[in-house]
This record gives sequence, structure tokens and C-alpha cells, in this order.
Amino acid sequence: MNVLFICTGNTCRSPMAEAIMKSKDEEASVKSAGIFAGLNQPVGANTHEVLAEIGLSFDNTSTPVTQELLEWSDIVLCMTESHKQTLALQYPDLQHKFFTLKEYVLIDEDQWRHLTDLYAQFEEKRAWVLSQADENLNEVELEQFLLKELDEEIKAIQQAEQELPNLNIIDPYGQSVQVYRETRDELEKTIEGLVDKLKYEKE
Repeated sequence: MNVLFICTGNTCRSPMAEAIMKSKDEEASVKSAGIFAGLNQPVGANTHEVLAEIGLSFDNTSTPVTQELLEWSDIVLCMTESHKQTLALQYPDLQHKFFTLKEYVLIDEDQWRHLTDLYAQFEEKRAWVLSQADENLNEVELEQFLLKELDEEIKAIQQAEQELPNLNIIDPYGQSVQVYRETRDELEKTIEGLVDKLKYEKE
């Protein structure tokens, strides 16, 4: 399994993720990169410090995202939803590989299927409601009419979304060592779940 971790500059979150993943799964091939990373920039001092506290190190330098790296990977795990969206826009043919790390680990298929079904039902009813609306309604009146008619569907979607976890890993860049520790700990906990999931899927 070739795993690629993605963050913004490849100096904080994704290097931490790479180092932690390598320490927990010796069978996986692991790399990291940044969407806006410079080439061969050293990782931050705080990154080195908090990794050293748990007996790990990251000896590489920063790497920008490339087509080659994305094609090498079996799965691309982003630190935030915005990273995932950016990659999907730039590399639409590879978007089936793109997930946020927490999305891939924490959300099961049933949750996604339920939310997808709710959105499909919403769009279907919205189209029907529009077809029944009075043609003389102005834009504001039409919006109010839609909100009233689709109230039940909107509430169902909001409820389903509230049940999903926050899918972003906090960015410690420019903040205190303590924030870096919190990010490291969040990554370590999530990656433990990732390793378990990959082992389960392999069996």
C-alpha cells in the first residue's frame, strides 16, 4: 500500500503523519507532500521537537505535490477538506484516491451513503417544487417558498452532517510547541485507526 499524506507546506502536519505512519506500519510505503510546498525546505523546529518527544524523526525536506507522486500512491490522505478539494480541481482524473485522513478513518460507508441519499432526495424534491412554483414569484419569494417546502429535507441533511466528525487536522504552523503537540497527538490517534483499517481491509 502506497500512502501519500498531503498538507499545505509539507513542513508540519504531513511530515509528522509520515513519520508516525512509518513507525506504526512497516509494510506500507509512505510519503508526504504539500500543495504549496517549496522544494527541499527543512521542516519546522517545532515539528522536529514534538516528534523527538515520542522517539521519532523526519529527515527529509519538503516536497511539492506532483502528478508522479499522485500516480504512485494508492491513497492520498489530506489534512483538510480544502486540501482535498484543491487536489480534486487540479487532478480530476485521480480524485477517486483523495480523502481527508479523518474522513477515511472515522466515517463508515453507511454514513456517507445516508448523506448522499439525503442530498439526492433533496435535489429531486427541489426540482419538483420549482416545477410547481408560481411563475410570478420574484427571487426572494421563490427562495422563501423553497425553504418552506424543503424544510424537512434541509433539517434531515443538517442532522446527518452534525453527526459527522470534524474532518480537519488543526494547522500548528506559527503557533506554540503545545499546539504542535496537540496536532501530533491527534495525528497519532487517527493514524492508529488508519493502520487498523488497512490491516482489516487486507485480511
